[in-house]
Amino acid sequence: MGSRSNSPTLGHRPAAARGSVSPRERALAPDLARGGMLLLIVMSNTAFFLWAADYGPSGWHPIEGSMVDRIVQFLVITMLDLRVYPLFAFLFGYGMMQLFLRQTAAGTSERAAAGLLRRRSLWLIVFGFVHAALLMAGDIIGSYGLAGLVLGWLFLRRANRTLLVWSGVAVALIVVTTAPAIGALLGGDLGRLGTPAAEPTTVRYAAGEPDLLAAAATRLGTWSFVTLGGALLSFTAHAVILLGFWAARRRILEEPHQHLRLLRWTAAVGLTIGWLGGLPAALAQVGVLDVPPAAVSEDGVFGLLQNGTGIAAGLGYVAVFGLVAHRLAQRPRHGHAVLAVAAVGKRSLSCYLTHSLIFAPVLAAWGLGLGAQLTSATMALFAIGVWLVTVCGAYALERKGWRGPAEVALRHLTYRQNR
Repeated sequence: MGSRSNSPTLGHRPAAARGSVSPRERALAPDLARGGMLLLIVMSNTAFFLWAADYGPSGWHPIEGSMVDRIVQFLVITMLDLRVYPLFAFLFGYGMMQLFLRQTAAGTSERAAAGLLRRRSLWLIVFGFVHAALLMAGDIIGSYGLAGLVLGWLFLRRANRTLLVWSGVAVALIVVTTAPAIGALLGGDLGRLGTPAAEPTTVRYAAGEPDLLAAAATRLGTWSFVTLGGALLSFTAHAVILLGFWAARRRILEEPHQHLRLLRWTAAVGLTIGWLGGLPAALAQVGVLDVPPAAVSEDGVFGLLQNGTGIAAGLGYVAVFGLVAHRLAQRPRHGHAVLAVAAVGKRSLSCYLTHSLIFAPVLAAWGLGLGAQLTSATMALFAIGVWLVTVCGAYALERKGWRGPAEVALRHLTYRQNR
């Protein structure tokens, strides 16, 4: 590290007093949560590449398949769809605040630490743009990079009470937007909201587009909508990122033994609400409930209910990972499986990008086109296999003491002013 001053000088940005997190500073729970989260994310992305299948009015899942396919669809809709990204957003906010606190504790001024996070967020947007242009329309790196810019500027240095108040405001807005669906559900008028048909997500993701350039253009259009909408209009993302800021200050995942009651209640209540909120859409998907097509569309009764309860499930998953880490911390040694999943968490950006690097060329029509041959169940097996490949790769890097390539690049771009 250089000896530059932390005070701003003409023509120079304030320097950080230290580099990125060292291996000895890492806690098990956040890394374990990120590693497990990537399995949930890759599972939730499976339906986007079944481009030859017939999709129902929700546009999210095929309407055909065997009994095993139906079981997979039921589980994914209940437990994963619109439930994993709040977990991602929480961990993103948690990591932002961790970085800020490490820098200020080392002597970096708050202004310089905030500037470091701004550079990091800007580069995440660039990473997301390239990711979408080449591989994945549903990229969320850019969305959280933009959210990090906005929420970091507004809330990074605010008091804990302010963070809780504004996250509560965001949750209240989620309840307000979900209220019409609850009213329609209680009144038995399930067709009141929504549209009877929706464009399949495979079209938005350009999975069935054989032309490489046309597919890239479609992906970037979808990415722009996902990035701007997710960062600026998603009350769920706002609420959980702010809660991530607050939780990092309380060290809830680094010291889960100090917060067991909170974690247990959050896990129980969050997963109950989240899974029950996804249950009607899942039952309609597998044919148990006969409802108007509009009810299961994204802006329909079941779709709004599923979306509105996603934040509860995401926070529930965070709490589960914290409790698992607490239990594992009581053991003198961790097994290879735990260390391997944590290794994925340490390299979450690299592993997330690797998923797309395998998924898109193998499954999309512009690549090998294997997605046309798979079903919901076989695609889920493929996704698990891809995640296991990243687990093995991350563990191999961990044993050699190497960072992930994407983490190395982001670290260099973020901290290069200090060199």
